[in-house]
Amino acid sequence: MFGAIEAGGTKFVCAVGDGNLTIHERVSFPTTTPEETLKNVITFFKKYDSALKGIGIGSFGPIDIKKESETYGYITTTPKEHWQYFNFLGKIKESFNVPIAWTTDVNAACYGEYSLGHAVGLSSVVYFTIGTGVGGGAIQDGHFIEGFNHPEMGHMLIRTNEKDSFSGSCPFHENCLEGLASGSAIAKRFGKSGAKIPADNPFWSIEADYIAQCIYNTTLMFSPDKIILGGGVIKKEGLVEKINSRFHALMNSYVNFPNSDYISTPKLGDNAGIIGCLALAKKYDETF
Repeated sequence: MFGAIEAGGTKFVCAVGDGNLTIHERVSFPTTTPEETLKNVITFFKKYDSALKGIGIGSFGPIDIKKESETYGYITTTPKEHWQYFNFLGKIKESFNVPIAWTTDVNAACYGEYSLGHAVGLSSVVYFTIGTGVGGGAIQDGHFIEGFNHPEMGHMLIRTNEKDSFSGSCPFHENCLEGLASGSAIAKRFGKSGAKIPADNPFWSIEADYIAQCIYNTTLMFSPDKIILGGGVIKKEGLVEKINSRFHALMNSYVNFPNSDYISTPKLGDNAGIIGCLALAKKYDETF
């Protein structure tokens, strides 16, 4: 059996599954303090302690992924209260003596789609989560694209739409992609969630423009075989179609990207992250 921890800023999802990446049990609970949240995580997995061969963690960030770093395994400069510079990986290692894969939540979702979803058989894929925040993960030939740290694609700078007077909500960059297009930015604009804003509201064309700019930038930088859009904001009726249309207009036939379902939503739906964590746990176990 393999364990999976999808650690989000709002909730944690934990699961155990087999080598076929079939989920046997799944639980979720709110993200509160590290002490309370990790106590729930450890209690869940202790039932399977003797059967666990590995654990995969996909965490909200930023996180430290450099193994030679003194803070490897830490959540670092997150705005999430109580979680700044928390040794997440170290806490799990105190309780479980198994190989543990450690990456971002969006990398895990990307790996889930690469393993069992729309990116199976492709050499490259980029996955964006447009939810409370915005994050991006990329895979090339089975490996995450990373350098001194994991990518922070959600904070790319984009051009403000000429019809948009909103200044942005990101505490670091104000009008970056996350600051203009995330679920929290939408809530700050309107005083309510995007789910409560009608699909025919003109705002959704502005939202589509921002996400289309993101896809335009990503296409020209990485030339991936596929771009997958997940997260709660993307579920708004008609939004993906608006994004696709605006992306084609921005690209203006400059490059011949794969036109057949180049932009899609996750085949695995909300399970992309947790299945990705299981797949990473299995892969990490096989390297030891």
